Amino acid sequence: MILDIDHVNLSRIDLNLLNSFDALFSERSVTRAAERIGIGQPSMSHALGRLRRLIGDDLFVRVADGVKPTPRALALAPKIREALDLVQQTLLRAPEFDPANADRTFFLGMPDAIEVPLLPKLMAFLQHAAPSIRLRTRGIDRYGVLEQLDRDRLHMGIAGLLTEGGLQHKRRKLYQTGYVCLYDPTHLKIEPPLSLEDYLSVPHVLGSPRGDAHGVVDDALAAAGGLSRTIAVVTPHFAAIPFLLKGSRLISTIPDRPARMFARQFGLATCPVPVPLPDSDVSMIWHASYDGDPAHKWLRESIVRLAADL
Repeated sequence: MILDIDHVNLSRIDLNLLNSFDALFSERSVTRAAERIGIGQPSMSHALGRLRRLIGDDLFVRVADGVKPTPRALALAPKIREALDLVQQTLLRAPEFDPANADRTFFLGMPDAIEVPLLPKLMAFLQHAAPSIRLRTRGIDRYGVLEQLDRDRLHMGIAGLLTEGGLQHKRRKLYQTGYVCLYDPTHLKIEPPLSLEDYLSVPHVLGSPRGDAHGVVDDALAAAGGLSRTIAVVTPHFAAIPFLLKGSRLISTIPDRPARMFARQFGLATCPVPVPLPDSDVSMIWHASYDGDPAHKWLRESIVRLAADL
């Protein structure tokens, strides 16, 4: 089907206005959006005025720390991003991607429970296959990753329990993970299999990116008859858990892959969790605007292969 193009009305739209809109939506600040594009703040303010007249909506309203998009802007944002990406891929991007000579920086978001087992393997692979590709990682949880992707603060997120998202979000499962108990056998004398009674009698360490003193274990214990455990410490830094366990009478229930790494490197021990826990899917998620980007696609496929080896 051939679409009719309204050339008369389309001629009123300056592509720079769409670029300004996308920068404003990502940065939520007139000043930062201007810096991102490389223009002065007065020019960005002028572009915002033209956008408002063109669309017939305020689009962005002032708040204490910058600007906030209106519902109309929120509805337009993914479509404008896709249009800009299509223009960029058609006119600016080379169709081929050579990882050995690529010079690119990717921003990846992942909790450190995934970063610990995955990132070292990814970096070792990149140093060999694509030495000029740089990574910048940011800690995330499954609640904030979508906004980070929509604002172009992340090129990709990797996390467990990624069940939300819109049409503009692409998702791919990497692997499924279970849980084990981790502890210091020189201080906490446990004879596997660990009984539920002993499990509940020991103080626990909980890794929680949001700092909540409640996790998947607490849901399972409540379902098993209203049981509860004593949580001695909650830390948002998952990598701190083995340091907290070493030399103490504490126990932690964590995903099995990093648990095995911690056990080897810190002289800790693992055992099965004495309460049934659901396995968790670990997936990567990205904005649809990057779906056809050859470099992004190459990185995605590389991560899929590396995750399979975990």
